[in-house]
Amino acid sequence: MSGFLAGLLVAALPLLAAGFWLGRRTARPESLGGLGTPVEHATFQTLHTASLAAPALRAGLTEDSARKSARRLRSLLGTDALCLTDEKNVLAWDGVGAHHRAEIMERLSGALETGRGEAFRLVCEVPDCPVRWAVVAPLTVDERVHGALVACAPRESAVLVRAAAEVARWVAVQLELADLDDSRTRLIEAEIKVLRAQISPHFIFNSLAVIASFVRTDPERARELLLEFADFTRYSFRRRGDFTTLADELHAIDHYLALVRARFGDRLAVTLQIAPEVLPVTLPFLCLQPLVENAVKHGLEGKSDKCHIRITAQDTGAEATVVIEDDGAGMDPDLLRRILAGEVSPSGGIGLSNVDDRLRQVYGDDYGLVIETAVGAGMKITARLPKYQPGVHPAARLAPQ
Repeated sequence: MSGFLAGLLVAALPLLAAGFWLGRRTARPESLGGLGTPVEHATFQTLHTASLAAPALRAGLTEDSARKSARRLRSLLGTDALCLTDEKNVLAWDGVGAHHRAEIMERLSGALETGRGEAFRLVCEVPDCPVRWAVVAPLTVDERVHGALVACAPRESAVLVRAAAEVARWVAVQLELADLDDSRTRLIEAEIKVLRAQISPHFIFNSLAVIASFVRTDPERARELLLEFADFTRYSFRRRGDFTTLADELHAIDHYLALVRARFGDRLAVTLQIAPEVLPVTLPFLCLQPLVENAVKHGLEGKSDKCHIRITAQDTGAEATVVIEDDGAGMDPDLLRRILAGEVSPSGGIGLSNVDDRLRQVYGDDYGLVIETAVGAGMKITARLPKYQPGVHPAARLAPQ
């Protein structure tokens, strides 16, 4: 988090510097729409232009992101031309003088190797070409030069050299945030793989054994359970999307519980109370199923009598509140705290800590699991899910296979 705040600080400084510089260039006496002085107006315009360029850059340094952001960046600097390059090619050119592409790439080798900016005169045989100088500002992320921002102008300018360096630093911060987004995506994918691996092999073997037991005595029942098993595994091992809807997650849980009830019969009773208005709420994929599996395991563990599991999902304004409760063996609260802190591996491989971590990563630390338990008192797990969260969207539904 400290690195992120530092990145934002670094991003703000060049924008303010560029804003005041543009203010001096564009100051004029006419009305500014109530925004104050010419400098304040220019600062606002600079921040607005930067906000338009940022989304494309957050996708990384590619031809598409460079093309979408180059015009905004040229507007920030007020130059006749601007180009963005990677280490080998010009990714996008905005403005006049595009015939200088090859010359600029030939002259970039030194700046890309050292990571230091420079300015040089352009050799041009076109009489009316307005660009005669190029200012190179390397794009450095994590001490590695990924490319360069090159501003072209009619004449050499110390102000342009400094402004280009600051804007390039802001671009580099956006690229660093893109790397963080990519790392976060890879982490979530890795955690989903862990959850899939934690689906108990014993559950799979026991489910297949139960299905096999019905093949001769009740073939229709065996067929139904086999379809339940197929639907559950198809959902659990799907490859598309980090998020799903509450409706789809509950549907997968229903398949899971059908298989468990086929094995334990009357020993397991399940009550569901779901508010219809929360069914479209988006949540991390495979977020609730491990919690239900935990309830089944601890609800039936060490008991010969009936276990009752209650699943509720309620509309609580801006959030959906999901509660999964069992009346089983419960757990020592201190042991639970150590499991969630990663100090102790949970028995049976049920991913409570994994789900808790993912909820905190997606929604923030205020949205971790709330677990109430004691030895012999069962367990109650509460998960709060914001109805609307930037960047959280369910994957498209998979077609039946």
